[in-house]
Formats: sequence, C-alpha cells, structure tokens
Amino acid sequence: MPLCDETQDTQDTQVTQDTRDTHASPLDVAGELLALLRDTATEPRPDDQLEALALAVSADLPVLLWGEPGIGKTAALTQLAENLDLPLTTVIASVHEPSDFSGLPVVGEDPARHGVPMAPPDWAVRLVRAGRGLLFLDELSTAPPAVQAALLRLVLERRIGTLQLPPGVRIVAAANPRSSAADGWELSPPLANRFVHLQWTHDHEVVVRGLGGTWPRATLPRLDPRRLPQAVDHARRAVCGLLAARPALVHRLPADEARRGGAWPSPRSWDATLRLIAFATAAGSSRDVLSLLVRGTVGDGPGLELLASLDRMDLPDPEDLLADPAAAALPERGDLRQAVLDGVVAAVRARPEKSRWDAAWTLLVRALETGAPDLVVVPATTLATLRRADWDVPEAIERLAGAVALSRRADRTAARVAAKAGR
Repeated sequence: MPLCDETQDTQDTQVTQDTRDTHASPLDVAGELLALLRDTATEPRPDDQLEALALAVSADLPVLLWGEPGIGKTAALTQLAENLDLPLTTVIASVHEPSDFSGLPVVGEDPARHGVPMAPPDWAVRLVRAGRGLLFLDELSTAPPAVQAALLRLVLERRIGTLQLPPGVRIVAAANPRSSAADGWELSPPLANRFVHLQWTHDHEVVVRGLGGTWPRATLPRLDPRRLPQAVDHARRAVCGLLAARPALVHRLPADEARRGGAWPSPRSWDATLRLIAFATAAGSSRDVLSLLVRGTVGDGPGLELLASLDRMDLPDPEDLLADPAAAALPERGDLRQAVLDGVVAAVRARPEKSRWDAAWTLLVRALETGAPDLVVVPATTLATLRRADWDVPEAIERLAGAVALSRRADRTAARVAAKAGR
C-alpha cells in the first residue's frame, strides 16, 4: 500500500508539472531558458588585462579601454563591478549634451544675489547617495568635441556641476578605434592625457571557456602592507631617475593627431605612472602587467625606456659581485646578464687592480657555467685587454678560451657565408 501511494504522488507531481508547462506562456519558458544561459560561474585565472584594469581602478586612476566592437569591454566592466561589489552606472557619452556633464543652469529666486547653480544629472546624484560605485563612460570616441570638453572636469576633478563625486567612485571608459567607431572622433589631447589607456583584446581560451560557462574572475590586487614604503621609494627612484637623465621626456605632445588621442608623456601622466609603479610593486604584479600600465600612461616609447630603467635598477651592484664572485647571483634574462657582465668589466676598467681583475674572470666563468656561452665573449675579450704586464694569467682564462675561440670561428664562418651570398 505505501508503494502505491508513492507512485500516485509521483504521477500527481508529473501531472501538475505538465499542467504548469501547458499553461505557461512562451515568454515564461523563454525566460527560464535565458536564466539558464546567464547562469555562469567565475574562476581565479591569470589575466594580465584584467589585473592591469583592477590595479588601475585600485589606484583610483581613470581608465580607458580601447578595443574593436564586440570584444568584451562592457562585459569585463560589468563583471569587474560585480566582483568588486560596486554598483555600475553606465553613461553613453555620445548621446549626451555638454550640459549633462557640466551641469544644467537652474535659476533661483534671486540670481543676481545667489548666482545660477549648475544642477547635476540624476545618475550623478545616485552615485553621491550610494557613496561608491563604478562610473562607466561608454562610446567615448563617438562623443563630439564639445562633450569631450565637458568631460574634462568630471574625469580629473570628479565634479559635475556643483556636485563632487565621493572618493569611493571609480571611473572607467571604453572606446572603439576611429576606424571602427560610428561617426568617430579622435580624443582631444587634454582628455586623452587624463586616462590610463589599455588596449583590450580577446584571449581565445578565455572566450571558449567563458562560453562554456566559466569566466575569469577580476579581483583587486592584494597590496602587501610591509612593502608600501619600499614600493613608493622604488617608484620615485624609477621615474625621477629616468626624467633626470632624459628631461625631454617630461612633456612630449605628439605631432600626429591620432597619437595625441592616446597615451603620451606629461607631468600629469608621469604622476599617474609613479602611482601605478608603486601599486604594482606593492601587489607583486608581473612585468607584463606593469608594461601594460606604464605604456598605457606615457606611451610606448617612454614606457619602454622606463621599463628598461627599472630592469637596470634591479641589477646587482658590480662592486658587490667583484667582492664575492663565487656566490654571485646573475640574472636569467640574457640582456640583463649581458648588462651585468659589461658593468663588471667597466668597474674593473675604472679601478684596475689585480684582485679585481681576477675576480672578474671568476665571475665570467660562473656566467659561462650558468648561462649562454656567447654572452661572455665580448666581456672576456675586453677584460683581457685590461691586463697589466706584471699580472699573472689566472686559470679561469683557460676555461673561457674554448668558448671565445668557438664564437670567433662562428663569426668568421657567418662573415664568409654572407660575403658569398653578396656576390
């Protein structure tokens, strides 16, 4: 008898489900299907673009995402806002008037005495009431020059009319290149120079896995409180050291109109770069992420110079290496290792002493044993020319002779092949 009751209950439940499905409207069923399609998950996955975006947002700098239509800029911002638990406010810049950003004049009872205040739009009021949020300025490259001019104060000073946005509001914009934007405009130089420009591209694996139901999760980087003073000092030494050696990079307005609408160096953008280096250092971000941020703030040329300067800052001191060559830790990257070895030889040339000359040979042997042999050829050849007549030849030279001779034979062979090809 209990089994019959259970069977009857199952049948009744199925009848109820069938009845509900029969009476459900097509839109209700479509809504259920859409809900299933929207039911996606996120996972922690390394993504340089998302990390650079999150780092710039953490540093409270306006960010501008450049990318072709449909590449996922809006989706990335929506997901970032959700993961950071920030209410997202989207404003399509191209469909607004300048007064929507500078404020609408409201005439009071006695304008001559009290003036005419500029009333902010409703979305700005909602942001102030919330006290925090992510303001997304979309389609920025289709905004006409008058609207771009009105955006200047919003982006830099966070003011709209008489309203001041709270510190908890972050600003991110998106734009399509002029070639793919509907009635696109180049960004004005003053507006462009206020942003960190990130080139947004798609990753095939991320797209495939996301369409399968799992997207990468964007999170704010974790800043190490113990590294904050060191990070600030590191950033200041990097930026100030480069600009002291290259004063022409302090301010360089590009001559080309298109490049003026991107990242270029100015005191404002160098200040933003310093902040980003400090944040990236405190967060332990990779060099690739730092490269995206630096080049997106001061441009490719100055950015690459700064990155090279940062690499040199991290190189070991030649004097420390000469003091204990047997325990020296040499960089893994070939270009950095070459720079270290050249620096050691230069240090010996500046103060030639027998002990220092011998230590340099020991260091070259260590470089030969732990890296590419061809990197020691030029430093070894130069170091040999620094020998004084009363200096004995160290045993280390014998260990390097084979690599130097082999490299020279290879060079002579390559020269002969090139000469024959040129006939």
